[in-house]
Amino acid sequence: MTVVASTVSDSAHVELLQLQDAAREAGADSVTTVLPYMGYARQDDSFESGQPVSARAVARAISTGTDRVVTVNPHELSVNEYFDVPATAVDAAGLLAAPFGDLTEPLFLAPDPGARPLAETVRDSYGRGELDHCEKTRHTDTEVDVEPCDAPVSGRDVVLVDDIVATGTTMSEAVAHLGRDASRVYVACVHPVLARDAYTRLQRAGVEAIYATDTVEHPVSQVSAAPAIAEVL
Repeated sequence: MTVVASTVSDSAHVELLQLQDAAREAGADSVTTVLPYMGYARQDDSFESGQPVSARAVARAISTGTDRVVTVNPHELSVNEYFDVPATAVDAAGLLAAPFGDLTEPLFLAPDPGARPLAETVRDSYGRGELDHCEKTRHTDTEVDVEPCDAPVSGRDVVLVDDIVATGTTMSEAVAHLGRDASRVYVACVHPVLARDAYTRLQRAGVEAIYATDTVEHPVSQVSAAPAIAEVL
């Protein structure tokens, strides 16, 4: 039996554990848990003494009710190592190329070096375009410094790519550096958390459109991650 749940909140985590328990009680010989979006996945390390590793705690809890786990673009692949059962990571980034029509001299841009492979995947799926990344220094959840990329952007369509957009701070800073030189600026992400006023912030920054998968339900979730998940089930 397969249980599918995006754990976007604490209550969603509890509901997942209940679903797993119900699957066992229904007599399932084996349970596969699919996590399109795994909450707490970004909290994959402790930064101060005594601080919990939330991703590990959540993974261990989920492991008690399943025989296998499938995640979709976890923030770090190492998160899958926290599960006590076999875990497979699915890459849905390539699907994000589908909504884009004819882009003008496209530049696929990552907000930091860590997101560059995602931007490359989207670029390769689109079929053409240049690839580059910015440099990012995060001070707090809402304070980020982004250094502009080296590639010229004048008159070009720029696609900013990341695995997750939460507060929109990083993307907004990147858009600010692009200024009015770029023809159009798009944002593409796998997980559109878009907490608080993130969506409005990006619109005000001048983003032409935001495209995301449906791992998190949002009006910008125009791409289904199902084909990527189905390949490993």
